[in-house]
Amino acid sequence: MKEKLMRVATGFVLDKTLRYIDKDPQKNIIRIIDIAEKFAGKMFPAKTFPAFRAAVSDKDNVWFKYVMSILNETDRENLKKMFLSFVLGAGYYGTKAVRANREKYKCNIPFVMLLDPTSACNLKCKGCWSAEYGHKQNLTYDEMNSVVNQGVELGTHLYMFTGGEPLIRKDDVLRLCREHENCTFLAYTNATLIDQKFCEDMKSVGNLTLALSIEGDRESNDFRRGDNAYDKTVAAMDLLHKNGCLFGVSICYTSKNVDSVTSDEFIDFLIGKGAKFALYFNYMPVGANAVEELIPNPEQRTHMYKWLRKMRNSNTGKPIFVMDFQDDGEYVGGCIAGGRNYFHINSAGDIEPCVFIHFSDSNIRTHTLLEALQNPLFMCYYHNQPFNENHLRPCPMLENPEYLRKMIELTGAKSTDLVDRESVEHLCAKCDKFAAEWKPQADKLWAENKHPNPKTQYYRDSEQAKTEKPKDIVK
Repeated sequence: MKEKLMRVATGFVLDKTLRYIDKDPQKNIIRIIDIAEKFAGKMFPAKTFPAFRAAVSDKDNVWFKYVMSILNETDRENLKKMFLSFVLGAGYYGTKAVRANREKYKCNIPFVMLLDPTSACNLKCKGCWSAEYGHKQNLTYDEMNSVVNQGVELGTHLYMFTGGEPLIRKDDVLRLCREHENCTFLAYTNATLIDQKFCEDMKSVGNLTLALSIEGDRESNDFRRGDNAYDKTVAAMDLLHKNGCLFGVSICYTSKNVDSVTSDEFIDFLIGKGAKFALYFNYMPVGANAVEELIPNPEQRTHMYKWLRKMRNSNTGKPIFVMDFQDDGEYVGGCIAGGRNYFHINSAGDIEPCVFIHFSDSNIRTHTLLEALQNPLFMCYYHNQPFNENHLRPCPMLENPEYLRKMIELTGAKSTDLVDRESVEHLCAKCDKFAAEWKPQADKLWAENKHPNPKTQYYRDSEQAKTEKPKDIVK
């Protein structure tokens, strides 16, 4: 009841705030920053509000342009509902509950959960681990609803749909959004099932956003995703933009497309189409048909690291938010899998530590989420994170394969690939070469640059760690 009252009150204030900003955006945003600093200044680093004020004071500042593009191009009711679910639900209520429950249950509690409504997909992209899964597995609506209900009890208010193609189950996705208005949902989609009605439904629920898969220009995109995939994605972008829907893109970067997906032409194209964020993923050699040669080489990873920081600079960047789950490890304290910040549930109900690591010792049909988080595999993650003090080498598979080998051996977790069971040795062997080649370059980058100090809750720093010696610590 308290949350519902807060939501109503916040929505009322937000409506008035948006109308106030519209009268004189630059001047009135600065006034709002001044007010916010008086009430919440001590909750943030000292530089936070002066930095906001400086950005808004300069109309050429990238972040001022970015904020204005969101305000001018997004349906206002959609924007308000997204703010309420993401900032109030996930940010305010969720963060507090997640941190408290980590202390209470002595295990990882995630900020976000990924789940696959279905294994079915209407595309078959080269090297895609999802393509390995086949088309016969589905989570029921009740199972997905149970996951969200259990997650909210733990504090998790952010859910992402992967697959397969999640919009094959678009009716159930929309129903979940309606029934959980205090949560934010994102669907990774190939964009082929987006039509006018779906855009209208998106605006109606308000707490759903999309990440459309695209991998550079037409040639590099269709090389992996098939003929005409590029044109269909672009048509979906135009439709979403015209309807004022909030959306971004998902980009798997490989050794073949790094230059294309980081070019000025490509980024300008995305901005022109209305994309507000771009989520970059390093290609992972998962599955029987994985192409090891598609793993970006050390020089390409170095390019990504430097390009990301250039893109987010208020003077040298562009008005779109970009992030890379591999090269931005320093902002989240390394690996976030195993429930530390997220985990993945596949379409068979297997609870996996990572969307790219298909091993499990728990299933939603036999275990609660909390039981899975306290079972051996996830506790092994909990006891061993971070897997490297250099957070440019965060992953226990790609950059530190010796860790994944040992954790699977210690816990007895089984392969969950829905088509061809893959041994941990087969998977990690595809990563050994890159891990060895990336180490000296990553260590050099780490030594040469300053890094943020994210707030983390590692087991090793807890009072609990001072009095016990878990048997699953990997050395």
